[in-house]
Amino acid sequence: MAKTKTAFFCSNCGYESAKWLGKCPSCNTWNTFIEEVISKDADKKDSGWKDYNTNKRETKIVNLQEVSSRQEDRIVTNDTELNRVLGGGIVPGSIILVAGEPGIGKSTLFLQVGLQLPNLVTLYISGEESEQQIKMRANRLKAANENFYLLTETYTQTIFQEIKKLKPDLVIVDSIQTLQSNFIESSPGSVSQIRECSAEFQRFAKETNTPVFLIGHITKDGSIAGPKILEHMVDTVLQFEGDRHYAYRILRTLKNRFGSTSELGIYEMTGEGMRIVTNPSEILITQKEEQLSGSAIAATMEGLRPMLIEVQALVTQSVYGTPQRTVSGFDLRRLQLLLAVLEKRGGFHFGIKDVFVNLAGGLKIEDPSIDLAVICALLSSFEDVPLPQHICFAGEVGLNGEIRAVNRIEQRIGEAEKLGFEKIVVSKYNKKGYNNHSFNIEIISVSQVQEVYERLFQVV
Repeated sequence: MAKTKTAFFCSNCGYESAKWLGKCPSCNTWNTFIEEVISKDADKKDSGWKDYNTNKRETKIVNLQEVSSRQEDRIVTNDTELNRVLGGGIVPGSIILVAGEPGIGKSTLFLQVGLQLPNLVTLYISGEESEQQIKMRANRLKAANENFYLLTETYTQTIFQEIKKLKPDLVIVDSIQTLQSNFIESSPGSVSQIRECSAEFQRFAKETNTPVFLIGHITKDGSIAGPKILEHMVDTVLQFEGDRHYAYRILRTLKNRFGSTSELGIYEMTGEGMRIVTNPSEILITQKEEQLSGSAIAATMEGLRPMLIEVQALVTQSVYGTPQRTVSGFDLRRLQLLLAVLEKRGGFHFGIKDVFVNLAGGLKIEDPSIDLAVICALLSSFEDVPLPQHICFAGEVGLNGEIRAVNRIEQRIGEAEKLGFEKIVVSKYNKKGYNNHSFNIEIISVSQVQEVYERLFQVV
C-alpha cells in the first residue's frame, strides 16, 4: 500500500512546506499552515483538453523589437458596466476572477452576461447548483440564448473533456472553490485544490485563447478565499460588493492587466436580474422636501466616471467618557484627521462630541476630494445650520487646514452643472484646471477651511 503524501500549505499565500511552521517565510503571517493530502502524478500536465486547439503558436525566444504591437480584439458585451471595469470588453485568452459575499448576486450577474451573448458559444460550469436551479433563474431573467450550455460537474478532468467536445468561446466557472482535480487528493476548497484547479484553467485559457470567468468566495474578513497566489495567477480581479439592505451593487476592479484599476460599475438588484445604473449621481443624492443640517454633496471621481454623492454627518453631545467616532463608507482614520484639523485650525471643540459620518447609498469611497464635503457636513451639524441648496464641494483638506487641488476638476464641475447645481466650491489652486467661462454654474474658489466657514455659515 502506497504511503499517503502530505504537505503543509500557508492558507494566506499558498507557500508549501514539508513540515509545520509557526511563521510563513513567504508572507510573514503566523499560524496559517494547514496539512493537506497531496498526490503528484507524473502525467499531471495532461488535463484532457490538449488537442482542443491544433493551431498552437510555436514557443521560441524572440527579440522585443520583433514583437508587433497591436490592439487587443475585445469581446464587447451588452453589459456596459462590465465593459467599463474590464477596460473596454473581454480580452480573448484572459482569466478573470470575480469575488463577492454569498447572495450578493455574482451567479445572477454572470448568468445574465452569458445569456446576453447570442453570437458566442458560452459554457456555464456550476459546482453549486443543479441544472433545474439555473433554469429557474434564467426564466426569472427572461433571457434566452440557443448557444448557452450548462455543465454541473466538479472534477476538472471531466470538465475539460466536455470542453473539448463543445469548444466554447467563453467559459464561466461557478465557483472555483467547488472544483476538484484528480491530481490532488485534498478536499475541494483547500489551498492546494484551489491553486491546482486555477492553474489548469489558466493553462487552458492561454493555450486555447478562450476567456474564462472564475467566480470565487470571500472570507469573513472580506478577502478572497484561497491562497493569495490565486490573485497573482489571474489577469483581472473584480470585487462584487454591496449592502444586503440596499438594492445597489458595485463591481469594482482590484487588478487589471488590460485596463485601469480605478473603474467601477453600478447595478441595481431587481426581480428580473441586475439592472445597469447609467446615472449613479441621481440615486446617490437623497431627495428631501425640507433642508436639514449635517448634509453636504461631494463631487467625486471613480476612474473616469464623475459622481455626486451625499455625505451625512451627525454631531451630538457625548454622554459617555470617551466620545464615539462612527463611520459608514468612509475611512475612520481620515475622519479623525479632519476632526483634528477642525480642532487645531478652526477652534471647534469636537473632542467632547460624538461624531457619526455616513455616505448615502451604501458606497465606500476612498477619493480624498470628498474631504471638503465631509468638513462642511460636520460644521453644518455642529452649528445645526443647513447648507445652502444646490451647492456641492470638491476639495482635499490638508493638515494645515488648506484646501488642496484635486484632479479632473472639469469633469466634476460638468457633472454638478448637469444635475442642476448652482454653485460648486473648489480649491483656488484648481484655477488652472478649468475655464470659468465655459460653465454656467458659479464656481467658488477657497484656500482655507476658515474661509469656507465664513462663506457658508457666518452670513446666515
